[in-house]
Amino acid sequence: MRRVAVIGGGITGLAAAYRLRELAAAREFPLAVQLLERGARCGGALETIRRDGFVIETGADSFLSEKVAAADLARRLGLGAELIPTREIYRKTCVVRAGRLVEIPAGFSLLAPAHLGPVFRSPLFSPIGKLRIALEPYVAARTSSDDESLDSFVTRRLGREVLDRVAQALAGGIYTADPKRLSMAATMPRFVEMERRYGSVVKGMRAAEDARAAKSSDVSGARWSLFQSFRNGMATLPETLATRLGASIRKDAEVVAMSRSGDAWRLALASGESIDADAVICAAPAHAVSRIVAGVAPSAAKLLDAISYASAATVNLTYRESDFDGPPRAFGFVVPAIEGRRIIAGSFSSFKFEGRAPAGAILARAFVGGEMSRDMMQLGDAEMAAAVRDEFRALLGVSAAPGFTEVRRWPNSMPQYEVGHLARVAEIERAVAEIPAFAIAGAAYRGVGIPDCIRSGESAADAIFATLSAPK
Repeated sequence: MRRVAVIGGGITGLAAAYRLRELAAAREFPLAVQLLERGARCGGALETIRRDGFVIETGADSFLSEKVAAADLARRLGLGAELIPTREIYRKTCVVRAGRLVEIPAGFSLLAPAHLGPVFRSPLFSPIGKLRIALEPYVAARTSSDDESLDSFVTRRLGREVLDRVAQALAGGIYTADPKRLSMAATMPRFVEMERRYGSVVKGMRAAEDARAAKSSDVSGARWSLFQSFRNGMATLPETLATRLGASIRKDAEVVAMSRSGDAWRLALASGESIDADAVICAAPAHAVSRIVAGVAPSAAKLLDAISYASAATVNLTYRESDFDGPPRAFGFVVPAIEGRRIIAGSFSSFKFEGRAPAGAILARAFVGGEMSRDMMQLGDAEMAAAVRDEFRALLGVSAAPGFTEVRRWPNSMPQYEVGHLARVAEIERAVAEIPAFAIAGAAYRGVGIPDCIRSGESAADAIFATLSAPK
């Protein structure tokens, strides 16, 4: 019987542990898997509160189905019938401009439009800003292959107004990052490829739009039709994985160090206990991995520690429909930093997905913190909720007290993909490859989304299983 320890009970670690069990069963290979989670619950940032008919997401509320790992795993778990799409009728996104919500022009994706007509008709940009966007196809393509920041890329190709009014806010909603430090190659490689291939992002967007046969030409903001969730909330996925793994999971088990013990690993726990394993998958955040491997791979530890993290929080609030004069029938809105407000985005969960709120009620939530708004994380829960209510009053005109509020903090949870990130990750991977029977996985490396994390965990499981099952 070979033994594998998986460190970290977020979606990455759960996916890795389950994949190991699948491989062992398929190959009839004797394998014991133990998942070690430092906290009292598994699932990481996938946490759903089900209360009074509301389905409340305190972390990620959906995943991108275009990346197949999450949907594939759900189907293997028998959850295919639980997958739900976004609601077509409300599929639009807004951005705050001068204290008002303005719809993002149709066909505008993250940082560039596929068509100029909706841009010219939109009040989002000034006449000079619109002219600058129209000139983008005539801007010479960059010849250097060096990584570039979002700030540099967008201002160079489309102008400062696009960065300040849209790109920073949309990217901020995903990565909670400073655009001056956010890597284009690591986060938005398709736009870099558009410039390389077509000499223009607008031309590249139009080509992609034509390829989709105008399928989403009437959709604003992100391509929400590609987002899915679960009927009873995102926690359905980690809860099901945890149930399947059962006694393989050990909670309140923080790994603080690891060392070689003969041909195996010995993991030291904060409790003073130790656990032996033939192989280890570390699916903890990079800063935790750095501490764990410091004694056996100091060079890898130093590289891992260089990946910085930002903190964020979500504030969910419940309202009656009558509390609003007329709520924006949209999935949500983003707030550019240039607006100087105290939230970075807001969304309407009950508009985005069916079954998130009882009839006559609205479930809304705000995103707080991130790299550009670190001061908000210093507030207490009550102060944070009050700040969100003030912003909703100013932006949405809702002054009624919410039915109830749920604040959830995610400290040091958002890895920052800074310029040069992919080169750093490649260096980390080379250093980690020198550590025997050991693999890393998670959001810190090659994708922060749910499917990215699942794919990362499963790839690590595949590699470790291949090592253990190889003939000697």
